[in-house]
Amino acid sequence: MAKVIEAAAAFERRAAKTHRGYRLFIEPSDRRIRAVLGGVTLADSRRALVMEETRLPPVYYFPREDVRMDLLIPSAQRTYCPFKGNATYWSVEIGGETVEDLAWSYEAPFDEAETVEGYIAFYWDRVDTWLAEDAEITLPDTQDAPAADNPLVPWLVQESWQASSTPDLVRRFAEALVAQGMPLERLRLMIQTLNPQLFANAYTWRAETGEVTEFQATHAGVQSSQFRDSPLAVILKGEGGVRRRLDIPDPKLDYPILKDLVEEGATDYVAMPMRFSDGQINIITMVSHAPGGFSTESLGQLHEVLPNLSRQLEAHAQRLSSLSLLKTYLGGSTGERVLKGLVKRGDGENIHAVILFSDLRDSTALAERLSREDYLAALNHYFDAMAGAVIEQGGEVLKFIGDALLAIFPIEDRDCCHAEACATALAAVRDAQARIAACNAERTEKGEPPLAVGIALHRGDLTYGNIGSERRLDFTVIGAAVNEAARIEEASKTLGAPVVVSAAFAGSVPGGLVSLGRHGLRGLSGEQELFTLPPEDKR
Repeated sequence: MAKVIEAAAAFERRAAKTHRGYRLFIEPSDRRIRAVLGGVTLADSRRALVMEETRLPPVYYFPREDVRMDLLIPSAQRTYCPFKGNATYWSVEIGGETVEDLAWSYEAPFDEAETVEGYIAFYWDRVDTWLAEDAEITLPDTQDAPAADNPLVPWLVQESWQASSTPDLVRRFAEALVAQGMPLERLRLMIQTLNPQLFANAYTWRAETGEVTEFQATHAGVQSSQFRDSPLAVILKGEGGVRRRLDIPDPKLDYPILKDLVEEGATDYVAMPMRFSDGQINIITMVSHAPGGFSTESLGQLHEVLPNLSRQLEAHAQRLSSLSLLKTYLGGSTGERVLKGLVKRGDGENIHAVILFSDLRDSTALAERLSREDYLAALNHYFDAMAGAVIEQGGEVLKFIGDALLAIFPIEDRDCCHAEACATALAAVRDAQARIAACNAERTEKGEPPLAVGIALHRGDLTYGNIGSERRLDFTVIGAAVNEAARIEEASKTLGAPVVVSAAFAGSVPGGLVSLGRHGLRGLSGEQELFTLPPEDKR
């Protein structure tokens, strides 16, 4: 049977014109339309509607009475269009084979698409045969003007890549939207992160300032009732987007934020998902104060470029996430070094630093006495105290070794700055002791055993860089000074002092330390003088 290209007469007339902007047309088809898959007719109707959308082929929407709904299997897939609404999907199983997400419908479309409410549409290329009357039809060519007519496309190609950061890209994007006529009062992007403390970073552009502000949403924050009652929670669940006109009689104010926006004079609110290549759902929201809110043309132009924009945002977000993860797992300074290219075995530098080595006392007995969960909780309490104090004083926690911790306080100029670094390290030790004391008070109240910690401080030359095998590297410090610090911490057990420091460290601290005499250290030749804190500092 000869194939003909299906196109409604009205579509052909419109296609002959030059379209500028973004348009959406819906009108009845003047023929009987059938969709056939695997020899089975999925839809057969003389009442089908044709949706014609800028730069997209026409789509047939069938009334449900004319669709084999018994063949359709509900799918979890959801998509969102800022001017059509949320689409729900169905898969079809025929002859033992399943075609995923073949059909969709707008159950509660926005005004622009209200005509197709509840109708069913099918993807052109996932149906075997389309028939108009008795003639087979093929996917029509799109006759609209090229995508270059979208004013956001030149911006996306020529300018967006110049953004140096996510805030810079958000600002440039907001300015591009305003330049093409969108009445934008506020633009906000929320991008999820891979961070143990943060759930997402939010970037907000406001027309009144023209600047972008940043906000970090914690994991605890997204559990709050304020967040759970917001459109953002709905979108993150994969349920599509939200569009609310606020300048119409009796607007739908089903989220608390909408009431606030009405009081601020907002006329339109749009919140939509923005997916990264791995499927991660992020969110873009827009607010307008202009009469009539956002036009279909503006929303259509944005909708066209959003996938490409999301890839650029993803690149910025991945760099930020990489740095965050590196800092979390390697330490702040170490993570930055790796991200800057120190990734090969042997890459590194020689530095002079204060070395802090700490160890949880009687950890074997604790592990035998406590349950696995309680022992892990005790370890984390100890690490929270030690690592928290070190990091707040500007030190770098390099490694957790079982129940031990290794940290450094780098000294940029060993000839003039070692006293400052030693003073900072002592401040971190005193802070850590205070934190452990507070932790022990809470543990005692709960009937839990207190924690005892041994700490050593030393100063020396180190190699700071990558060591390990070709396929598994560790960015850390090595050198005789590291081994000496570990041996000094061991000596604190026999000396009965919670804090023991070397003569090299003590020499940089003018007074205030108490000599413990000269002692030999395991594996090291000779003896060296060791020091501890004065009685009033001991815990």
